[in-house]
Amino acid sequence: MNISHWISHWANWHGEKTAVHFEGRAISYRQMEARVGNLAAMLQDQLAVGKGDRVAHLGYNSPELLELLFACAKIGAILVPLNWRLAPPEHAWILQNCDPKAVLVEADFFAHMDSIRGELPGLATVAYGTANGEDWRSYDALLAASGRDADGGAMDDPVTIVYTSGTTGRPKGTVLTQDALFHNAVNAIAAQDITAQDHVLTVLPMFHVGGMNIHTTPGIHAGASITIQARFDPAATLAALNSRGNSGGPTVFLTVPAMAIALTAHPDWADTDLSNLRFVGLGSSAVPAAILQAFLDRDIPATQIYGLTESAPVAIMLPIAKAWSKMGSCGLPALHTRARIVDDSGMEVPRGEAGEIVLRGRNLFREYWRNEAGTREAYAGGWFHTGDIGHRDEDGYFYVDERKKDVVISGGENIYPAELENILADCPDLAEATVIGRPDQRWGEIPVACVVRQPGSEISAADILALFEGRLAHFKHPRGVIFMDALPRNAMGKVEKFTLRDELAAGDEN
Repeated sequence: MNISHWISHWANWHGEKTAVHFEGRAISYRQMEARVGNLAAMLQDQLAVGKGDRVAHLGYNSPELLELLFACAKIGAILVPLNWRLAPPEHAWILQNCDPKAVLVEADFFAHMDSIRGELPGLATVAYGTANGEDWRSYDALLAASGRDADGGAMDDPVTIVYTSGTTGRPKGTVLTQDALFHNAVNAIAAQDITAQDHVLTVLPMFHVGGMNIHTTPGIHAGASITIQARFDPAATLAALNSRGNSGGPTVFLTVPAMAIALTAHPDWADTDLSNLRFVGLGSSAVPAAILQAFLDRDIPATQIYGLTESAPVAIMLPIAKAWSKMGSCGLPALHTRARIVDDSGMEVPRGEAGEIVLRGRNLFREYWRNEAGTREAYAGGWFHTGDIGHRDEDGYFYVDERKKDVVISGGENIYPAELENILADCPDLAEATVIGRPDQRWGEIPVACVVRQPGSEISAADILALFEGRLAHFKHPRGVIFMDALPRNAMGKVEKFTLRDELAAGDEN
């Protein structure tokens, strides 16, 4: 048994029903079953992918990415979905770390991939569509040369490695098993009553567990229909959500605060008929009350979801019925997840008191890829330590108060200051440098560099920002530079980032 059997089950029960809508295409469950089988055979026969081997994907949201996950599950291989927003050196490091047999690449990223091929000897590069030169293989041609008979995956097999930025500046490969994705799907289905009658709209990037696993794979498990959009565009998303003349439109939609702000501020927002929507899920960071209210004003329950890459990600969810009465809460532990609030010694704190959120459950990750020390630290005391500070109210509902770990969440993306600080540390014109998050109405937070020049240096803000070009994804770049005489430090010499944040906030108010 493996999770590709979800598709086979629904192919038997309602094979002609549409499983996936994408850019005018409709793929039925029966067609999807055949496509996944064909792809699994191609991986085995044409690319020599076996149990435990990795297969990377570089591209936008697509049916092919979803099918690749299930094809890997079918044969016991492991999908590594790459964040297409990263810079080539970042991709090179990830690919060297996970050492895949092959990477499947969309046309927009051919040149990107060619720029790092020399660092990845032996890696098979497969172009979606036709081949991109003599060193590339054609996805379509490989599929055409393959059969349909492949299997061998099991629920205990790792099925995906999702890389998340690390506090030390290097990404961590989060290993999720098929069993974790199964229990994650049940968590989502049980909490939000997802059924075969639902229609899920997937807009969030599927290289993240949020886009792939909060509603998309649970929707497949439930036999629902999934509409996939390649990338977020406010007008296109509102058009897809519009129920006017579309009785079969989306009933389930997941977004993040930055996207929700763009949707509610769009000129088409007021005229978009959202009556098909049962609810909207919101995750990734603290949700502004105004955004929650914008959906509630349209009689659409807006439910917050708490989770991380390591929890696949569904861990804590707000029941739809509590969207109004518990606004601001991320909810209650999901069916197959336990959650506690603990102090620094690991002891559970009373309700109302703040502490770290820790998790346990079969939806959680197995390990960090090739990082035993990181895995041991994350699971200290037998619970996964999230690094988030929260509390529970008198009814047991969870609230996220702040982050214990040093991370900036901008537009739903995690940015670890250590990545930026490592680059600043190499600049000979800077005596000191650190990076903090600055509140931003649109993005939630933006990274800002606080720097001290070396004596005699005249380095400019533009010079500093140029240090990041080609080395980190653009969304990680600092949005501003603040020059200082010295960075505030405690008695142990550690930079007091909370002091910098307070000074920044005071300056913004003035």
